[in-house]
Amino acid sequence: MGNYNTIQGGKGYVKRSKRKKLAIDDSLNKPVPTHDGIKSVMADNLCNFSTNSDLCICMVTWNMNGQVSYEDLVELFGNNRGFDLLVVGLQEVPRKDLARLLQDALVDTHELLGVATMQSLQLYVFGTKNSYMFVEEMKVDKHGVGGCGGMRRRKKGAVAISINYKGLKLVFITCHLSAHARNVEERNSQCRHISHSLFSKYCNNPYTTPAHITVWLGDLNYRLQGINTHPARNLIHRNLHKLLRSKDQLLQEAERGQIFNGYCEGTIAFKPTYKYNIGSSNYDTSYKVRVPAWTDRILFKIEDPNKITVNLHCYESVDDIYSSDHKPVRAHLCLKVHK
Repeated sequence: MGNYNTIQGGKGYVKRSKRKKLAIDDSLNKPVPTHDGIKSVMADNLCNFSTNSDLCICMVTWNMNGQVSYEDLVELFGNNRGFDLLVVGLQEVPRKDLARLLQDALVDTHELLGVATMQSLQLYVFGTKNSYMFVEEMKVDKHGVGGCGGMRRRKKGAVAISINYKGLKLVFITCHLSAHARNVEERNSQCRHISHSLFSKYCNNPYTTPAHITVWLGDLNYRLQGINTHPARNLIHRNLHKLLRSKDQLLQEAERGQIFNGYCEGTIAFKPTYKYNIGSSNYDTSYKVRVPAWTDRILFKIEDPNKITVNLHCYESVDDIYSSDHKPVRAHLCLKVHK
């Protein structure tokens, strides 16, 4: 995906708990930087949409499990809609005119700027009224990674929108990766293929510039490793689910240097978002009794932190939606450009 959306390599934040180290790449016989994993960023919950920021973005990811209602969409976006852009990444979207439903839910505050779809995998970017005048350029792309997850219209892969908005180049990617705890390496490979493939046709253009910010949001499908369902559920029941973060495959694989170098994620304070009994907030009671997991994530990367400051104001699950076996996840970022 060119030089601005790579999963490995590139600029980014460094974990506060580590200093940059050097390892020896024997094949080249020269030092190369080791991987620092995903930086955890604490949300401050302070944004009041003031003029202190140049751009405020609300981002939502949700695996819909083939179901939707207007009421769910209203709940999804909340009541405080002072953000400039709303980015909605959806997986397992039902056979309905979802664009129309989304526009109806946002009609009073926002208008549709861009859409990227690949069957049941869909991405929407909304802006405030008349914000289309701030859009200088927009591109869309998609990349399938085979199969439909064993069920019709449950497409795996990614769709993306690159948008130049108010002079900032923003890239949003929503994805749905392979399921099951055992398929860690397959998910890692899919991340890399998606990253290298999206917008690759523009890579040789000398006028192509890196994105100021790149965001991945979706059902990445990484699970908990090394813990069974009952001990995991016991910790969740006791509100000790933060202890499960050390078992999270996504964080483990990033720490190993496999994926998402230089990316940030809000500190996970919410409960695992999968798998719920539909219609309730109870975890899976089917015969499979799946281990709960944070399958649904939002990650972001700043190309040059010296030029743009990013504040994370929330990173949360939307627990009052019951129509899917996943809970939606929502994040709110505000950007300030250094003049």
